Amino acid sequence: MTVAQRLHIVPGQFTVDHFPNATFPEDDDWIALVRAPEGLTVVRDASPFAETERWAGFYSDGAHSLNATGMLAALVGPLADAGISVFVASTYSADLVLVPEHRLKDATTALRDAGHRVETGAQPGPEAGA
Repeated sequence: MTVAQRLHIVPGQFTVDHFPNATFPEDDDWIALVRAPEGLTVVRDASPFAETERWAGFYSDGAHSLNATGMLAALVGPLADAGISVFVASTYSADLVLVPEHRLKDATTALRDAGHRVETGAQPGPEAGA
């Protein structure tokens, strides 16, 4: 059963970096942090000078309970079926689903075909520290 969601494309682009020996970034210029035994993963707004892969983001328009099931699966399933890789940063209320920027159009089509409503207008994205 697919859980249809209303999504917004987050304005801007992101980078995803891995720092194997870090436990915290050297600056406050980040969107999401994940600290794991193998190091620190940092999601940031992409700099115009970034030479790493750029990612585009989808974020849910409405909060859902932590007890809600299938919310993330309803998004990543259609993207996987379309052969689109993802990176996800979950917040208390929703999930930031990143896809390679060059696959944004394909990802939008896959999500819409799965019954989700995807809006491209500028909407607030996840707050820093999400």
